[in-house]
Amino acid sequence: MRFSEHLKKASLVGAFFVSVIFSLQVQALCSASGPLSRVAVDTVIDGDTLRLVDGRNVRLLGLNAPEMARKGRTAEPFADAARRRLRALVKTSGGYIDLRLGQEARDHYGRVLAHAFDLRGDNLEAVLLAEGLGFFVAIAPNTALASCHQLIERGARTAGKGVWRQSPLVSAGGLRRGGFALVRARVDRLEVNRGGVWLELDGSLVIQIPREAVAAFGDSLAGLPGKEVEARGWVVDRKGRADLSRQARWLLRVNHPSMLVSLP
Repeated sequence: MRFSEHLKKASLVGAFFVSVIFSLQVQALCSASGPLSRVAVDTVIDGDTLRLVDGRNVRLLGLNAPEMARKGRTAEPFADAARRRLRALVKTSGGYIDLRLGQEARDHYGRVLAHAFDLRGDNLEAVLLAEGLGFFVAIAPNTALASCHQLIERGARTAGKGVWRQSPLVSAGGLRRGGFALVRARVDRLEVNRGGVWLELDGSLVIQIPREAVAAFGDSLAGLPGKEVEARGWVVDRKGRADLSRQARWLLRVNHPSMLVSLP
């Protein structure tokens, strides 16, 4: 066997063991803890939403899957793949999952907010993040698995899996519509008022850290002006709602430090 073939074989074996080790890390780091409730799943709506047999809808915590086609918009890349994968995970678990409710148990749509585990105890959000079928998100107070999910996403991002095959980052000046986004931009100015801390970015975007969330960021915010940051979350288009001669058109609210990262 030629040396190149030995090398190729060794690389494949190495990649296999790295994959196995990473899979074990997913299970170990995102293991189930706290009170769980077993429920039967009726339908997988999309990559991060389930409908239970009892009629409740469950929004998975820590994960934002690509959007399915709706309201005239085409499906985002990997949206169908995320739904198929979640459907397969539920099927493998016999149609039952265990839920760990968030500290805030419902959202303003009435959906149950929870982490989901299969009957072996594997966290479903972590599996999807590890395969690049969604983005990590952390919204206080539901951040029990934030460190785990952030680490899992980092592995998928480094490997260029799924949504990370092409960079999803946009500049503040490149925003064209509201919705979930990962934004890279320079912080021009910081302002503090009763609403919390406001970071004005180059481009018509402002990041708000609500007053009740500021303490979680420690001293990190003061040093951000002049630096580039990567922020993620749901961008709100304020066109038609505000005096844009004085306010930025785009607003992004962040209430957990993992959603706002200073870049080197």
